[in-house]
Amino acid sequence: MSLPTEEIDVVKNHRVIEWLKAEMVSAVGGLFKAIIAGGEDLVTDCLARIITSTYLLGRRLGLSFARIELKMEQNLKSSINASHEIEEWYGDLSALRAYLEAKKR
Repeated sequence: MSLPTEEIDVVKNHRVIEWLKAEMVSAVGGLFKAIIAGGEDLVTDCLARIITSTYLLGRRLGLSFARIELKMEQNLKSSINASHEIEEWYGDLSALRAYLEAKKR
């Protein structure tokens, strides 16, 4: 007896979600090790894996890439307006917001 296609899709989606969660944890662990080891390429690879996994996990949870980016932009604006410490000390939030805006053009 085989499962209906709908049930197979639910099971498959659940497996992918679990795999993405594990991938994110693995990438974060790899990032911490890379920071200690001081390898810029490895740090960049781990950060890229985290960002990619985040987008894919959001999609598997029913969110569009655009919605995730919109929420990120809203969070950046809110943190900038609230004078978040990272913004006050380094201006990183404004720099990221400007980078994202420039990519849209």
